[in-house]
Amino acid sequence: METLVSRGIIESYFAKLSGCLQLDAAIVGGGPSGIVAAYYLAKAGRKTALFDRKLSPGGGMWGGAMMFNDIVIQDEAFPIAEEFGLVCRPYRGGTYLIDSVHATSGLLYQATKAGAIIFNCYSVEDVVYKHGRVGGVVVNWSPVLREKLHVDPLTLIAKAVLDATGHDCEVARTVARKNGLTLDTPTGGVVGEMSMDAAEGERMTLENTKEIYPGLFVSGMAANGVSGSFRMGPIFGGMLMSGKKAAQLILTSLERVHSVEPAGGDEGEAEQV
Repeated sequence: METLVSRGIIESYFAKLSGCLQLDAAIVGGGPSGIVAAYYLAKAGRKTALFDRKLSPGGGMWGGAMMFNDIVIQDEAFPIAEEFGLVCRPYRGGTYLIDSVHATSGLLYQATKAGAIIFNCYSVEDVVYKHGRVGGVVVNWSPVLREKLHVDPLTLIAKAVLDATGHDCEVARTVARKNGLTLDTPTGGVVGEMSMDAAEGERMTLENTKEIYPGLFVSGMAANGVSGSFRMGPIFGGMLMSGKKAAQLILTSLERVHSVEPAGGDEGEAEQV
């Protein structure tokens, strides 16, 4: 029995990983915007994988506000919450309350049910550059990087990469720092987030969700971070809407890329940057 269990897990996992060596979309960060983007991309039939460094993806949604495990969304995001089957309780001023554990687990369930592959305990330490665009991710085990072990990574090719890493904007920072590329931001680099303004932060989250370099998109708090906008705390409607918008932008981009180059392209021409 022990061998049977081990063999089943190994065979299943490596088949899953091998199937993700060439992706339509690689999402870095398993917070709400990344999960929602994964759902809509997978639902549209695109091969999508999400990479999160933690054991339990979900970002800051699990903890609600200061571990009071409830979150708030506004009217504009309600249709997305409803599509995910989340139980929303009307509150005041056009807002709804949702149990944060219910919300996070519901997002993850629906994304994986739609066909998105989620890899937990993965860190994206670099990107791939191909034909003047970001073309994939360089991954390693999170414990390897945490322990600063000298272990080489693996590379997965992707037509589009979404930075959904939250406040740190890790992928955008890596691209800008290592390559001196000019991003579509007010300064051409990662501006960094401002202090709290919930209403403005929610509005700007959606506005800042965009392609900031060919093949590299941003969503959620990473979108506000790269463009220098506000944080908003435990209201998550903007995150849900940002994830959906990011998916729509990526789908449009994939149609454009598909007309130029086959999926995955020539892996031999890809290079780490």
